[in-house]
Order: sequence, then C-alpha cells, then structure tokens
Amino acid sequence: MAHLLKLPAFYTTPMAQVILVGITCFATVGMFQAVSNLGAGGTENLTLSDTSNGVLYGCFAVAGCFSGGINNVLGPRLTLFIGTFGYALYLGALWCYQARGVSWFLIFAGAILGFTAAMLWSAQGSIMMSYPLERDKGRAFGYFWAIFQLGTLIGAIIAFAINVRRGGLGSVSTGTYLAFLIIIAFGIASALLILPPDRIVRADGTRVALKAHATPRQEIVGMWHTLKDWRVLALLPMWFASNYFYAYQGALNTARFDDATRALNAVLEGAGAIVGALLIGIFVLDSPFPRLQIARRKRGYLGLGVVVLATSGVWACGVAWQATFNRADAAAEPLINYHDKAYRDKAPLFFFYYFADACYQALAYWIMSALTNDPFKLARLAGLYKAVQSAGAAGSFGMDAVKTPFLNEILASWLMMVASFPLAFLVLRTVKETSYDDDDVVYVDDAKRDSDAYSVEKVPAGESVQIGAAMA
Repeated sequence: MAHLLKLPAFYTTPMAQVILVGITCFATVGMFQAVSNLGAGGTENLTLSDTSNGVLYGCFAVAGCFSGGINNVLGPRLTLFIGTFGYALYLGALWCYQARGVSWFLIFAGAILGFTAAMLWSAQGSIMMSYPLERDKGRAFGYFWAIFQLGTLIGAIIAFAINVRRGGLGSVSTGTYLAFLIIIAFGIASALLILPPDRIVRADGTRVALKAHATPRQEIVGMWHTLKDWRVLALLPMWFASNYFYAYQGALNTARFDDATRALNAVLEGAGAIVGALLIGIFVLDSPFPRLQIARRKRGYLGLGVVVLATSGVWACGVAWQATFNRADAAAEPLINYHDKAYRDKAPLFFFYYFADACYQALAYWIMSALTNDPFKLARLAGLYKAVQSAGAAGSFGMDAVKTPFLNEILASWLMMVASFPLAFLVLRTVKETSYDDDDVVYVDDAKRDSDAYSVEKVPAGESVQIGAAMA
C-alpha cells in the first residue's frame, strides 16, 4: 500500500469537491458565457458567431456521446483538466478575430472547444451527481450552479464597467479579453485540485468504492444499456430543449441593445441564474428543514411544478414582447440603452429568463441523479445529456443563422420545453426513496472518516474494486 497524504477533513467532503468544480467552471465556462452574452460573442458579426457556435455545439453533441466513457477511463480530475483548455483557445480566437480578422481560426477553435467541453461537463456531472449523499444532491447543484454562474456575473460586471468607462465599445476591448484569459488560466490550474473518488468521505463518515478503471468495451456496453432505458429516452426532449434559447438570446441582445446594455443584461442573467439555482436546489429539491422532510419523489414533483410555473410565466412575457417587433423592425430602430425608459420593463425579463433556466437545469440534473448513484452511469448520463443539449443548441444557432423570424425562434424554444414536462413527470413516477439498494458499483461502508481502508459490502462477479489507500 502506498501512503496517501493526509488531507484536511473538510477538503475530502463531497461538497468541497463540488465547490472546487464550481470554481473551475466559474473561471472557464463562466468567462465564455460572459463574452457570449455581450452579443455575437463580442465580434459584432452575427453570422460568424452563429457559424462558430453551430460548429462548437455540433462537435459537442458528437463528443458528448463518448465523453462519459473517457471520464471513466481517465478519471474525473484529468478529464476535467483537459476539458478546460478549449475555453482558453476559443477566447484567444475571438481576440485574434478582433485584432486580425481571422475568421477560420474562430470556427476551428469552436470545433476544438466542442470536444473539450464535452469532457469537462462529463467530469463535472459525475462529481456533482455521484459524490454527495442522496439527500444533498439538490444542494450540490445549487452550490455548483451559483459558483459557476458567478463567473458569468463577474465577467459581465467587468465588461459593463469597461463599457461605461469608455462610453461604449464597437467590440469587446483588449482589456476585457486579457482579464478573461487571466481568469481562465486560474480555472485551468484549479482543475488539478480535484480529488479522485476513492479519497472522498461523505457527510455520514462513509466512503465510495470504485473500480480503478473501465475498459472501452465496458463503456460501449454501458452506453448501450443506458440507451435501452426508456427513462433516458423519455428525458431526451427535456435535454434537447434545455439550451435551445441561447441563440435567440444572443441575437436579441445584439439586435435590440447597445454595448453597455448588453453587458448589463449579462449581469442580470448571471444574478437570475444564481438566485434560481440556490432557491430550487436548497429549498425545493432538498428538504433543508427537519420538520418539513418530504419523500424524494414528492420533492421531484414539487420541482417540476416550480419549473412549469416559472417557464410558463417568464416565456409568456417574452413572447408578448417579441410579438411587437421583427428582425426588420429591430434593424430600423435605434438600439436601446439602459438609461432609456423602454429598458425598464425589459431588465426583469432577462433576470427571470435565467432564473427559470437555472430551475430547468436543476430539475434535469436532479432527475438523472435520482435514477442511480453509480458514478460510471452518471458520467455516461452527463455526457449524453450534454450531447443532446448541444445538438439542440447547434440547431438553434443554425436556425438563427438563416435569419429565422425572432417570434418563430422563441416559440420553438418555449413549446419544446412545454412538451418535455409530461415525459419528465413519467420518469419522476419511477423515482424511489433511495437508489442505494439498486447500485452494483457504488458501495458505502461503515468506516470512520479517518480510516485509511474500508470494506466493500458486495462486488459484482468479475469486477475489481479499488479499496481505501492506493495500491503500490
């Protein structure tokens, strides 16, 4: 047995690792979203932005189908680390386009980011959904999503401050790109702080035992079994619709608002996402108060009810505004500034768009994590979720690139989400109070937190399990 470095107890808890993953995504994906929310990725070339994003999400959709398997072979730390590099490359390509007008490099960087992002999100999903106890999975999402979206919020505040100080920008400034790249570099380094699963100690003093590695054949068979599950098939519409509105939002931001107001909208979006994630994750999908404990399936029903109400209300308001103008009107009218009276009733809409989005994403992740506690299965589900989600996003950017009417875009996004709710309800009906009895790979022992080795309750025939300290 090789001696393992003694780590502080707090560092080996599931929530500490979830927070670390949140910090990594805060500094990488958050910065990417902050730039994207400036409208056309800061390029002011909507066609090029739609093309690069379409390529990005198309490659993301393909890579997501096998990124869970890569995570299971390499482990979440290395997978997460590799997944961060694409964000630095893409932001550098945006900077290069502004400085030199090199459009092909931006499209190429989008393709690379699609593959690396799939790896990052598979590792993230596996850690966030499998490390915590079942009673803490909603809270884990809330913490992760709030920290991750804090990156969007801070990045947007930086861009807004630069815009206000300079009186507006024709495109994203060099100072903005430099600040974002420095933060992304920090995010890349933070991925190395993630611990392997066998070092994690849960809140009740138990640990999780995992196979050391998975083989490609095991991953192929595992994905086949995943795709045969009718519950996964029923969730595909929900996954497909989850990011579909992003292209519409970016195009709307570019068409209707000036530079500073686009950055302010991004601030509101980040704030809405943080508030939404914390509220639904902590107070709806989990039961934080002992006297108000309710069954897990009922919490799922309650979460679905919140998502239905939030989606219906917010998107109805969005459609009502969108019905008042089209693309031609937007091109002919002056851009709205945040000082204008016309902006007063638009600002809350951008806040609640992403409040509702956070609730929608929380429910999708919570349902997946309620189906199993097996980190190998959850890594595959996370990869498949991002693959289908990215396929939807690629389609939405393609839809926007051919100048589809704004009203058609927003109605498509809304109606797809509405259609996914009955199917999600059918899946929620299968949720059990606990999934531990059904798991074949994840086991919980009775060892204390300071134990260096632990026992395994049962092991599937023909599978090896790594126990406690690392083997020499």
